[in-house]
Amino acid sequence: MTLEHNARTPSRSRPAAAAGFVLLVLALALAAGCGRERKDVATADDWGEVPGGRWHKGDWMEVPPDVEERLTPEQRAEFERLLSIGYLPGSQPVPVNSGVVVYEKAKTWDGLNFYTSGDFPGAVLMDMTGRVLHKWKYKFLDAWNRFPGSERPRTIKTGGFWRRARLFPNGDVIAIYDWLGIIKIDKDSNLIWAQFGGYHHDLDLLPDGRVVTLLRKAKIIERIHPELPVLEDFIVILDPDGNELKRFSLLEAFENSHHANLLDNMAESGDIFHTNTVEILDGRLADKIPAFRAGNALITVRQLGIIAVVDLEREVVVWGLDGQWRMPHQATVLDNGNILIFDNRGNGGYSQLVEFEPATSVGVWIYRGREESDFYSKECGSNQRLPNGNTLISETDRGKAFEVTPQKQTVWKYINPKRAGDNREFIASVFDMIRLSPDFPLDWLEEE
Repeated sequence: MTLEHNARTPSRSRPAAAAGFVLLVLALALAAGCGRERKDVATADDWGEVPGGRWHKGDWMEVPPDVEERLTPEQRAEFERLLSIGYLPGSQPVPVNSGVVVYEKAKTWDGLNFYTSGDFPGAVLMDMTGRVLHKWKYKFLDAWNRFPGSERPRTIKTGGFWRRARLFPNGDVIAIYDWLGIIKIDKDSNLIWAQFGGYHHDLDLLPDGRVVTLLRKAKIIERIHPELPVLEDFIVILDPDGNELKRFSLLEAFENSHHANLLDNMAESGDIFHTNTVEILDGRLADKIPAFRAGNALITVRQLGIIAVVDLEREVVVWGLDGQWRMPHQATVLDNGNILIFDNRGNGGYSQLVEFEPATSVGVWIYRGREESDFYSKECGSNQRLPNGNTLISETDRGKAFEVTPQKQTVWKYINPKRAGDNREFIASVFDMIRLSPDFPLDWLEEE
């Protein structure tokens, strides 16, 4: 359902921290080791030496110097906690089988598979049999040394993998180190440009080549809470050469819209949004819902269970829907005008895919696996509707990607053979797999 209300800023009481909360933040301070030197928490062994000690504040934390000097140890500990948020490269035990374990060729939509994996900072292009056609790789510290555009972040634990990547027809790739930066490299993994800061989760391209992505900062916003920091999400637009053209706050985009009521259940501190998807709309739904006009952006806000459309020119939310999913990812508009979303925990705590008609919110297709425990990714996850009606699903935490028919039959399945963790005890996450058309240009590959 579309919610229409008068524009307003949500008004909620902002009581002072209670004694119980003080104890909580004191515990966080101890856990964070506030006030003493520490080593960075990155553990991947294939992307360079991690500098020891405490790194600088950088663009990830926005506090005026005079305010920073007055922060209490508890507030500093909460900033540390927020600045340490990030996905693990792997979290689930290693399965017995790996590689392509199901392939019913006559029932699949054959193509090329492009994906990012938790075991290394790069991406893989492979065929339907699992044969690797090409790899891209670029270490975060190598990019940093080439373009040291800001102070180093406090942690680089997410520098060991790419959270999201997009492949161009000429072999170039744009990729995100979650909450560290965004880079573009060529087919031979030569760095073209880099931007550093709180870039995270996702990116998409406008028709003219501009890049739309997400950025977050840890900051104190007094109207949200007078003492405790939040992670504020921004939409950022870069030009094709990686130069920032524009950024605006998603919090303000909601507050200044007719959909400010969607923030009524927003937390008063911490990771209040966790926006994880941004998709540029092509206008296919605009005849039914004008807010879905071409050039607007569809976003998914995990913490609030919201999907929304943002007008990038006016910097305001123009459509929103909530309350039907738990910790969702990857809302996407399908060719048939419906929306497909990865509902991470809405199936009795397990995962499901939900396809629904946005004008009525009526569900038309749900995938849950044969048993509810068959399909589950606590974090991340993505989905792609294929031209033949099948759906490609990335079950991130279990390091798996698989293709199902409309009748929910699994006709292709890939289990990541790579490992992650301090002792390589986990299956490496498959953050996002994209099926490319079989006629995707590969002239650049043939030139190698």
